[in-house]
Amino acid sequence: MKIAIAGAGYVGLSNAVLLAQNHSVVLADLNREKVEKIRSGISPIENPELSARLADCRPALTATSDALQAYQDADYVLIATPTDYCDARGGFDTSSVEQVISAVRQCNKHARIVIKSTVPVGFTKRIAESTGDRDLFFSPEFLREGCAVQDCFHPSRIIVGVPFASAEQTQKAQQIVDLLLEGAEKEDVPVMIVGASEAEAVKLFSNAYLAMRIAFFNELDSFAETHVLDPGQIIRGIGFDDRIGMQYNNPSFGYGGYCLPKDTKQLLSDFADVPQALIGAVVASNEKRKDHVVSQILRRAPKTVGVYRLVMKKQSGNFRESSIIDIMHKLHAAGVQIIIYEPLVATPQFEDYQIENDFTVFARQSDVILANRLTPELEPTIGKVYTRDIFREN
Repeated sequence: MKIAIAGAGYVGLSNAVLLAQNHSVVLADLNREKVEKIRSGISPIENPELSARLADCRPALTATSDALQAYQDADYVLIATPTDYCDARGGFDTSSVEQVISAVRQCNKHARIVIKSTVPVGFTKRIAESTGDRDLFFSPEFLREGCAVQDCFHPSRIIVGVPFASAEQTQKAQQIVDLLLEGAEKEDVPVMIVGASEAEAVKLFSNAYLAMRIAFFNELDSFAETHVLDPGQIIRGIGFDDRIGMQYNNPSFGYGGYCLPKDTKQLLSDFADVPQALIGAVVASNEKRKDHVVSQILRRAPKTVGVYRLVMKKQSGNFRESSIIDIMHKLHAAGVQIIIYEPLVATPQFEDYQIENDFTVFARQSDVILANRLTPELEPTIGKVYTRDIFREN
């Protein structure tokens, strides 16, 4: 089987190494530097597991910047291009997904197209109905930041959405399920074949729930910090209730990363004609949490705040939409000087802020060190550190 994947980000690369175990896979990406690295068996993303898997996939996995060449003889095309939230339009920018669909159909009328990018509810059905394309499907990804490869090989569930209700569509969807299960290392993976719009809603509501849970425990932590209570004791006491549980309860500076901020905003947009209060409250709560963190730091009256890592999680290789960046901007607006320690940034500046990747120098120059997550490296300077990492977990 020949499979083309549009987009060599986390989703595209993770699916590529999964599928290349049994099939010929070509990644199509406009970034020529990424393409050359993948061709050489080098991961363009900092991730040890991804690097190891990628090296094992050669020569079944390659890459190209000539998308049409990748699409023209493919049996399947997976779309994993970015769909950033656009404030001006009040929703996802789905232009890259639409461009790929159009490009595929220009050169290949028979390939089965599987959208992996996150899209608004109703998107896939609208495109399929307007074009009459009965080989267009949506299959959401549920990949955790820093664990994308592990989650591809050990999926929590596999869902494929069909835009048309028919036996033929169900059969084709089952073949997509089988394709994704073929390389999985986890047994008894839950599988669902549903309407495309329902599958899109599963993705957005899943991330909204996770954002809500983060917001809840962050507000609990803000209350505890303000009233000088032990948040760890409160959270543990709550978590012993099996209906709540002990997972995903470690306070932070606010939810960030690529998915949760944009997906909650998109879901809020999809609620335009539906009464709601909760989703809007989650989005607002995340902003209030950042303001609370800023106020707590300003109480210490620092001249210079050191930002320890822009990434939100350990083992993470990116800092897109990181909440610590918003906090950094708010502190700077309040007149605080900012210095950043982030080994992933090789330049002397990030935006208008100084980078200092000599940790000793960084710590000495910082009056307060802002750390979303603690690491052993911070232990010698723990007296300067401001964090809400109660359980030292991601």
